[in-house]
Amino acid sequence: MTADAAATPVSLDDEAVLLVGHGSRREKSNEQVRELAAAVEERLGVPTDAGFLELAEPSIEAAIAGLAASVSRVTVVQLSLFAASHVKNDVPLAVEQARSAHPDLTIHNGAHLGVHPAIVDLLDDRAAAVEAELGLDRTADDLTVVLCARGSSDPDANSDAHKLARLLYEGRAFDHVETSFIGVTEPLLEDTLHTVAKRRPDGVVVLPYMLGDGVLTQRIRDRADAFDEEYPYVDAAAGDPLGTDSRLLDVLGDRWQEARTDSVEMSCDTCKYKVELDGYEEDVGGARAMLRALTHQETHADRENVDDEPHAHDAPEKHVAVCTNQTCAADGSAAVLERLRQAERDSEACDARVTRSSCLGRCGEGPMVAVYPDGVWYGGVGEDDAERIVSSHLDRDRIVSELVDQTLSQ
Repeated sequence: MTADAAATPVSLDDEAVLLVGHGSRREKSNEQVRELAAAVEERLGVPTDAGFLELAEPSIEAAIAGLAASVSRVTVVQLSLFAASHVKNDVPLAVEQARSAHPDLTIHNGAHLGVHPAIVDLLDDRAAAVEAELGLDRTADDLTVVLCARGSSDPDANSDAHKLARLLYEGRAFDHVETSFIGVTEPLLEDTLHTVAKRRPDGVVVLPYMLGDGVLTQRIRDRADAFDEEYPYVDAAAGDPLGTDSRLLDVLGDRWQEARTDSVEMSCDTCKYKVELDGYEEDVGGARAMLRALTHQETHADRENVDDEPHAHDAPEKHVAVCTNQTCAADGSAAVLERLRQAERDSEACDARVTRSSCLGRCGEGPMVAVYPDGVWYGGVGEDDAERIVSSHLDRDRIVSELVDQTLSQ
């Protein structure tokens, strides 16, 4: 039963909802949050405003301050897909600060969207749309679905992506449903697609598990298009993100009802801040989580000049792509990738992101390393060359000429 149909033991009088989105420099993404807030207000019959954790206005604190003038109760509903650091640390910190600033205001903090039957149903429809586009039928053709999420450093959040993929598989005629990520953790989308190709399915449906058409969603589409070109015997395409589908309102309504009746349930048994998980032992403890949230909040404060105050949300000066496809991998590109990443981490002057890449079309000349926006491709790169590329090209903009395979004009 969704929240709008459920019994509501607490009166709706003198109450408001704050829908909290992450915030983006792309105004289109912020507008999506506002559209959903308006839809939530219409669905629930409760005044609903939008607020943002970062990168957009109003902030959570400012939005709550605006509501405090007209109501005595605010329920915060989080427009986050997974329970990672923002949900566990940053939003609760902002809510606590708002409680201190408005002691007469009752503020309930809700959970993230999480795993919900309405989302599984929505993903199924997104897959069906791609099936129709490709001219395939899951009941007759060998069809694989690859669910691609953002990826997180929180294993609890990543596990939800795997659970959604499994629920999407159960009771449906897909031959396989795989989980992948566009960054941060593994398996990465391109690696998963290459593995899927070995089974030679008739079609592959890539589902971006994203709310909107942002940079990461486009990156997922690009990966799917590249895969479709690289493997002509497999029809592949990416679907649409969740968007503002009405089924999200079912989920948001349930999360609102849970919060306002103090029945929010979080996965504390698998939270890296509360349980000592292998590989995440240093993250245990509320003090560490709070320090991380305060540091993140401070990072975003008074950032008038992004160039002088870069942080993780800002694009790096250079992007280094290392081919890890079959031929380059056989020549040792995985080791080159790790050496480049280590050298980049050790450098104080380097502002670059080092990622793996699918085939760059220079088979036999690798391992290939491409540096952008410079358009410089290095060939035959060995482990010992990695530090030279970082110290010379990435640190000082001096091309390592003897390794250059080709340069591409911009």
